[in-house]
Amino acid sequence: MGVPQPRQPQQASAAPDLPAPERDLVIDLARFFCLALVVVGHTMMVSPVLHPDGTVTTENTLALQDWFEPIIWIFMVMPLFFVAGGITGLQSWRRLRAHGGTGLEFAQARLLRLIRPAAALLAVMFAGLWAARLFGVEPQVVELIVTGAGMPLWFLAAYLAAQLNIPLLAALHDRAPWLALAGLTTLVVAVDCFRGALPLLAYANIVFLWCAVQQLGFILADAPERRPGASTLVGIIVASNLLLGLVTGLGLYRGNMLVNLNPPTFCLLLLGMAQAAALQLSRPVLTGAAAAKWVRTVVGLAGRRAMTVYLWHLPLLATMSGLLLLTGFPKPAAGTAGWWWSRPLVLAGIIVLLMPVLAAFGRLEERPTASAHSRRRPAAAVATAAVVVFIPVADAAFNGLTLGLLGGGAACFALAVLLLGPIPVRGRSLPARPEGGTGGAAGRPEGTANGAPGGAGGPLPPTPLSANVEP
Repeated sequence: MGVPQPRQPQQASAAPDLPAPERDLVIDLARFFCLALVVVGHTMMVSPVLHPDGTVTTENTLALQDWFEPIIWIFMVMPLFFVAGGITGLQSWRRLRAHGGTGLEFAQARLLRLIRPAAALLAVMFAGLWAARLFGVEPQVVELIVTGAGMPLWFLAAYLAAQLNIPLLAALHDRAPWLALAGLTTLVVAVDCFRGALPLLAYANIVFLWCAVQQLGFILADAPERRPGASTLVGIIVASNLLLGLVTGLGLYRGNMLVNLNPPTFCLLLLGMAQAAALQLSRPVLTGAAAAKWVRTVVGLAGRRAMTVYLWHLPLLATMSGLLLLTGFPKPAAGTAGWWWSRPLVLAGIIVLLMPVLAAFGRLEERPTASAHSRRRPAAAVATAAVVVFIPVADAAFNGLTLGLLGGGAACFALAVLLLGPIPVRGRSLPARPEGGTGGAAGRPEGTANGAPGGAGGPLPPTPLSANVEP
């Protein structure tokens, strides 16, 4: 009779105390819908025009359509982006705080996840456009493409400003959620009241407005299941749209939501309220749709590269449109039947161009985790990185993006990435990698070392399909 062998330690897959966080599939589906709508919408907006005198201008074709203003009330989904960001951001901050994390680490992680893809975009575009200039491409065509590169950056700046304020706003939300929302709403309205006399003050709402919309996500994240009721949610949707109709009908705001987008106005907060209520109202239906295997696969694959798609699709569209001006390819006038029939071809072209971009730069969105013994970055480094990122973005917002500023922005973003370093791992005790081991911690799920949570042996668990900013 043999001697009983000691039981081997359980592998990582059996560890009950380290469950993988469940994703909110409804939020992932909502983000996918918003991203798809933005990409499709931009293919119907960007329309370069080559005039007989050789000058090149761009037209926003949709904005010139009489039927477009009421339609954009439905399809202006930017507030929904921030509602979803509020839900996932609050959950992420609470989980980090529960593991002993700090607001500094939260800011470091958020900055890195968002600016690494943007740094690659700016660097590649700067190098490519300078090369185009050297090869004799018309300066106006280059300027058209530069403008296309700058348009996505306002969203990045607004989203970063809202996300970096999550630790502070979450503390206010935990104490008095409705009072916090009311305070931000008051600031938004106050800025709108004085923007006529002080035009630059209007840009303060890039922070106040989007933080207020994000706060709606906080409220949804803490809403008890099946509450508020359907009648309450329908009432919020109706009341928000009636108030929106009132303020635009009285001439206090323009009825075109694109005009109210940048700098943002109180109208977008009203839209955000209606969209947040609609999201909560449709959650039972969306839950069933999001649970389908093929939907999870498509949403997951797109979500893991969402920031790359958002940042690159408009510059690629501008590049493709600008280069087509140099060819003999048919160019139907914007808004004509031929132009509308060409839109599916334009969308297909963007998708094709995005494939190599996603292959080359998509991995920059993956969580850049730290090594086992990495040291937390000083507060001054994180604060400096934030300032360095916002300087070129603010310059572009006030003075327009130029080729020189594109290069300066690329340098600033690269410097910020170096200042931030790797993200410190929180909530796990990670032993040092055995001498002679291969591979690093980069790209692994947070809290893993040597392929398993907590440093246990065993194969690396598969990375879940998820959106680029995880809850």
